[in-house]
This record gives sequence, C-alpha cells and structure tokens, in this order.
Amino acid sequence: MPALAYIGLGANLGAARETVHAALRDLAAEPHIEIEKVARLYSSAPIDSSGPNYVNTVASIRTSLNPQQLLACLQKIEQWHGRERPYINAPRTLDLDLLLYDDMTLESPTLTIPHPRMHLRAFVLQPLHDIAGNIRLAQGYVETLLELCQDQSLLPMA
Repeated sequence: MPALAYIGLGANLGAARETVHAALRDLAAEPHIEIEKVARLYSSAPIDSSGPNYVNTVASIRTSLNPQQLLACLQKIEQWHGRERPYINAPRTLDLDLLLYDDMTLESPTLTIPHPRMHLRAFVLQPLHDIAGNIRLAQGYVETLLELCQDQSLLPMA
C-alpha cells in the first residue's frame, strides 16, 4: 500500500505563485506519486531571512517511493525551477519539504522526518490543518501548535 506523505511547498522569488502551481503539476506527473489534497495558498513573511513574502501550501500525496527516493524527487523538481542554496534560509525560487511520511520517524544526514521545525511554522501548520484536520504531531495537536505561533503573519491568497 502506498505511503501517505505531506509535502510543504513554498517560493518567494520570481513568479512564486506560478512556480508553486507548476511544482504541483510536476509532482502529479511523477509516476510513483498521486496527489490527494492541496491546501489553499497562503502568503507569509520570511522567517530568519529577508526578501519578498513567501507563497506557501501543503499537499498530501500517496507514494510508493521510500523517503530517500521521495526526497531525491523533490530536490529534482526544485532544481528544475532554479533552486539555489547560497546560504541558510536564503530566498528561493522553490522549496519542497518532506514534512511527514506515514508515521515514520527518521534521522539521517540528509533527511529528518517529521520535519524538525514544522511545528513552529504557521505557514506549514495552517495549510496542513486545512487538508489533514487537527492531526497530532509529536509536539501536540496542530490547532494548539498553530495558536502558539500566531505572531507569524499568514494571509490566505485569493
């Protein structure tokens, strides 16, 4: 049975909204990925960085890829969209994060599941809540965690 995974998508350089939509199409075109749900788009200010506001969303997918294969696929799509990594938290054309993969916990040099900072980020928690309800993360329920980061500006996009 395919695994259920959640992917965070974000961009703040170039045509960010269009890039996020294109990345969703790229994910859907992958042979071992089926998109189940996509949250609405949100706009958020950069955290620990500078640059324009981000466009963010979260998608739930079903995949037969293992976590490392899925990470490689996400990084390939980032590269297609001109992702560069000049420094930590640099503005980006596209950021794809593997947030959750079934109930798996994994720590490796290249991948940590669940994503280590997702519980601190309204731009992840709100769209995750939109498509997955009040699911429980290791740190608590999404609604409770979202209340703890209300100081982060997050606006739904039309």
